[in-house]
Amino acid sequence: MISIEELPTLNASLNALSALLLITGFALIKTGRKEAHKRVMIAAFSCSVLFLISYLTYHFNTGSTKFQGEGTIRTVYFAILLTHTVLAAAVPFLALTTIYRAFRGQFEKHKKIARITFPIWLYVSITGVVIYMMLYRMDFTG
Repeated sequence: MISIEELPTLNASLNALSALLLITGFALIKTGRKEAHKRVMIAAFSCSVLFLISYLTYHFNTGSTKFQGEGTIRTVYFAILLTHTVLAAAVPFLALTTIYRAFRGQFEKHKKIARITFPIWLYVSITGVVIYMMLYRMDFTG
């Protein structure tokens, strides 16, 4: 059983896995491997759903975590956090629309929105790991 204190690490791991799956899915579709692309993208979406459940569970139980850095690094952190948060709010809608269009066989529409969804979803996944590192693994106090 995972404790509440371990959820940030799980969340970062799920974000990293989502990023790897997104990149893999992109490579698969570029090489024409449609069925493999489909499976990998479903896995990426599943990781993101598990992340969201874990993230909400953690913050429901603990509240927010204060960033300890000061000065320029604080500005950098909040710039990353702001863009991450705004774009993260869009990912579920973009991902669901992209997946829906693929499952409906609307591949031209799917490709059109995937060109928007992919970089945003990838950015959110990567910056999620960066935020975790800045909050829990890097020491900005000394």
